[in-house]
Amino acid sequence: MPESAWKFVVYLGCWSYSAYLLLGTDYPFFHDPPSVFYGWTPGMAVPRDIAANYLLQGSFYGHSIYATLYMDTWRKDSVVMLAHHVVTLALIVCSYAFRYHNVGVLVFFLHDLTDVQLEFTKLNTYFKAAGGTYQRLHALLGDLGCLCFCVTWFWFRLYWFPLKVLYATLHTSLISVPDIPFYFFFNTLLLLLTAMNLYWFLYIVALAAKVLTGQMRELSDLREYDTAEAHSPKPSKAE
Repeated sequence: MPESAWKFVVYLGCWSYSAYLLLGTDYPFFHDPPSVFYGWTPGMAVPRDIAANYLLQGSFYGHSIYATLYMDTWRKDSVVMLAHHVVTLALIVCSYAFRYHNVGVLVFFLHDLTDVQLEFTKLNTYFKAAGGTYQRLHALLGDLGCLCFCVTWFWFRLYWFPLKVLYATLHTSLISVPDIPFYFFFNTLLLLLTAMNLYWFLYIVALAAKVLTGQMRELSDLREYDTAEAHSPKPSKAE
C-alpha cells in the first residue's frame, strides 16, 4: 500500500503538470503533433516550464531504477519494468540534451495517466478490506478504476501514442528537419517503449478475460506472485 500511495501522488502530480502544459498554455503539441519540430535548432533554449517538467520526471525515473531493485515488491514483470525505467531515463536525458523536449512533454502526458489510474485502483483494492470489514465504497471505486485503466491504456498508449508521437518522430520530423540528428536512436527507444506497452496490455487482456469468464471474482494484480504460502501459520525451516 505505501508503494502504491507514493506512486499515485507522484504520477498524479506529473500528469497534472503535463496536462497543464499541453492543455492550459499556448503549446500546440497535443492538437498539432508535427509542431513539436517546428523551428527546431541545435542548442535551442528550453522553456523553464518544460525544463521543470523534465527535472521532475528525470529525478523520479532515476529513483525508480533504484526502487525497482531494492525497495518495491518484486513482480513477474520487474525485469521489464527495470528495462522500461532505463529506456525512459535515457529518453529523458537525451531528448533534453538534443532539444527534443517538445516530444517529451507529449510522451509524459500520454503515459502518466494510466499509472495514476493503476495505483488508484490498487489502493482501493487494498482499502476495501481495511479494518477486517468489507468496504463497499472502495470496492466500487476499485472496479471503476480498473475499467477506466483498461480503456485509457488502450486509448492513450496504443492509439494516441502511435498516432501523435510516432507519427511525428518517424514521419513529420524528416519533413521539418530533413537531416535531423539521432533519428534512428530516438525512434528505436520509442518503439521499444511501444513494445513494452503491448507487453503490459497482454496482462490487461488476461485480467479482463478472467473477470468476464468468472475465473476471478476479486480484483488482483496478475503480475504479483502467489503469496499464500507466506501467510501460512506453518513456520519455515529458517524460523
